[in-house]
Amino acid sequence: MDYKRHLDYLYGLQKYGIKFGLKNITQLLASLNNPQKSLRAVHIGGTNGKGSTASFIASALVKAGYKVGLYTSPHLIRFTERIQINEKEIAQKRVIKLTERIRTYAEKLESITFFEFTTAMALLYFTEEKVDIAILEVGMGGRLDATNIMHPLLSIITNIALDHQQYLGNTISKIAFEKAGIIKKRSILITAATQPGVLRLFKKRCDALETAFYQIGNNFIGIAIRPQVMDYQGISGNLSNVKIGLAGPHQVTNAATALGALEILREKGYRINEKAIRSGLKEARWPGRLEVIQKKPLIVLDGAHNPAAIETLKEAIKKDPNYHRMFLILGIMADKALPKIIKEIAPLAFKVILTRPHMDRSAPPALLKKHAEHWCKNIECVDEVKDAVASAITQAGRDDLVLITGSLFTVGEARGFLYRQ
Repeated sequence: MDYKRHLDYLYGLQKYGIKFGLKNITQLLASLNNPQKSLRAVHIGGTNGKGSTASFIASALVKAGYKVGLYTSPHLIRFTERIQINEKEIAQKRVIKLTERIRTYAEKLESITFFEFTTAMALLYFTEEKVDIAILEVGMGGRLDATNIMHPLLSIITNIALDHQQYLGNTISKIAFEKAGIIKKRSILITAATQPGVLRLFKKRCDALETAFYQIGNNFIGIAIRPQVMDYQGISGNLSNVKIGLAGPHQVTNAATALGALEILREKGYRINEKAIRSGLKEARWPGRLEVIQKKPLIVLDGAHNPAAIETLKEAIKKDPNYHRMFLILGIMADKALPKIIKEIAPLAFKVILTRPHMDRSAPPALLKKHAEHWCKNIECVDEVKDAVASAITQAGRDDLVLITGSLFTVGEARGFLYRQ
């Protein structure tokens, strides 16, 4: 009950919404003696692939014998998923203690948001536990994100696509500008972005900041040789037949990005041998991303929540059509590009089941139906995610696919329901 009370306080901070800017987090961390200043970190931004890339890097570093902090968002089921050390979630008792300590200072400031508070919690926890390195995922954007209080060993920008336009801007160039805000002076940037204009913007900023610029596909190259196996070409050597623990052809790029980061970290003194790299990438896990829950029927979870991610998911499904019919469960946030997301994936489905997770921002099934009925005539609307999943499993045959996507919040509720069965 004590833990629940503290969680209620944390979730209550969501009433302040999303607030860009570093003033609050700067003041809050100063009150806590600036724990971030003693941390060595890798900072990862981008539109998609941040969590997978972070998971690959963290896994390899753990295999190499380092104490590794990992901060990601959002969580799927438990708040404690957000803050981990060596793949172990922060203990509930520690959440209570840190919340009480930080709250003393947070309440003296103006409208500390949920993400600002949890970022401070992660940084303080990692400092107190004396991690060797922290892997930090940007929450949204980069320039004004609460995680951008660090001066990391290196920054990573995975890719740039349209998402969160109401906050970051409605063009690729505006979004790229915000993401580029995590590039630091006399540091290092690795990016897997491909658009020429975006790359010019990043290179120009790196030049102005005297920062080294590395590009996936140029300095670091990943080549798929069969599903979940790749060859890698880097600046200090090559690796062949590297097995990847995360499914989907797009993970080759994320794995190559992680391998590039590991090369840079080795140059900075981290001892990471080939065995640690291979086992780290092979054993990396990132729930809710092309995650197979069961085989008959095939149940797959993927948190794709923007057009670029949905297109990647669609291509992964089409490359491995090992199913008879698809039962598609969709729950999407109302502020997303609903028509584009639904247009990409709904035509592949035998039946579309529309639902909504327990989030104020989630789109009602009736709204989703207005877009989905253009692409699939077999539609069902179900208010609760768990009921949508149960309905799909009941209707699906052993050779069918139940695909659950549209939002990490939808995937989280579905995952919680499925693992309680």
